[in-house]
Amino acid sequence: MYFSILDKIKKKKAKIAVIGLGYVGLPLILKFSESGFDTIGLDTDENKIKKLKKGISYIKHIDLKNIDMGTIFLTSSYDSIKKADIIIICLPTPLDKNRGPDMSYIKNCSKNLFKVLRKGQAISLESTSYPGTTKEFFYSPYKKKFNFGKDLFLIYSPEREDPGNKVFTISNTTKIISGLTKKCEKIAEATYRNITKNIYKSKSIDTAEMTKLFENVFRSVNIGLVNELKIICDRMNINVIDIINGAKTKNFGFMPFYPGPGLGGHCIPIDPFIFSWKAREYGISARFIELSGEINSNMPNYVVEKFLRNLKTKKSFNNISILVLGVAYKKNIDDTRESPATKIIENLLQYKFKVSYNDPYINEIKVNNNKFKSIKINKNSLKNFDYIFLITDHDIYDYEFILKNSKKIIDTRNKFYDSKRVIRC
Repeated sequence: MYFSILDKIKKKKAKIAVIGLGYVGLPLILKFSESGFDTIGLDTDENKIKKLKKGISYIKHIDLKNIDMGTIFLTSSYDSIKKADIIIICLPTPLDKNRGPDMSYIKNCSKNLFKVLRKGQAISLESTSYPGTTKEFFYSPYKKKFNFGKDLFLIYSPEREDPGNKVFTISNTTKIISGLTKKCEKIAEATYRNITKNIYKSKSIDTAEMTKLFENVFRSVNIGLVNELKIICDRMNINVIDIINGAKTKNFGFMPFYPGPGLGGHCIPIDPFIFSWKAREYGISARFIELSGEINSNMPNYVVEKFLRNLKTKKSFNNISILVLGVAYKKNIDDTRESPATKIIENLLQYKFKVSYNDPYINEIKVNNNKFKSIKINKNSLKNFDYIFLITDHDIYDYEFILKNSKKIIDTRNKFYDSKRVIRC
């Protein structure tokens, strides 16, 4: 079976299934399809499947206009997995209410897969999670039925997707691979060689899982550092960006990170808490890592608190109008997962401010039970608001125009300079 599956991959006769067609899974299946493989795309969200069948992308930075979606078999049923040779899982691992990992997506996938798996298949998990996840959900429940390394092959290969990044893509980003056995690793390498230039072989599945967590914790810790520095410098009346610009002229031992209104997305704001949750199982308190998560999580509150401190008006709060610019978690994409903008809007609503938003990539959002639609911005609409909150610094925004036509700006991205009408948060 091992040689059979390797031969299929080499000849591009292997069928590749991707489970979870979100920001990670969709570009991945498109890449395998483009590389000449028969592909199966599975997502339990039937609305996504219907849109994809019509050639409609629900992710703005992924353009399907010149892609024949008819070459990909799209389904919401696990029965189709029987036909696949390689099964790649790209499902989310969000936090639960106790800030532990919510493994329900992975758990349900494991149960559904078990019903349809056959001998001679390979499973590759790409989801970000704690060390031990792959073995817990795809080895332990299956080991009585399958002989791993002989008739079933288990892989962990963490995703490194950066939505909207046009420079670093699947093709030119090094792919970490790991396998339960050497044969599993070789199947992983043969599979992913078709879509990426560089492969790094991790020592073990657990090591690869921890490597992915470390990558994201590294960013969280350093962003937490500059966010805390920003708060301190603000009290000292020093611009933290000027400090970073000076420090980054050093050509060794320094890497610039930048502050903001908080972190969003499917990894960076979540992974420090997954890391610390797992550390507690071993009786260790990951204080430094967890603190960075706390600092970054609190940044939306800091933005609103500083705004309130600088609020000089006799108007009651319910007569003050605010426009939030950008609700995506980072610029130039349409993803609102864990976006600090949502938390900032929530805080402003609690104080009874009148809040609207604009985002060229996101037509509608829901904050608690309140639905908002993106409004158009022009000279008149900007002047009608008492305050403009810049939360997401999309490149499409004309910052000169916004500054010229706004009464007051709360700038969380340091896009506006030398104006008495700007409050940096």
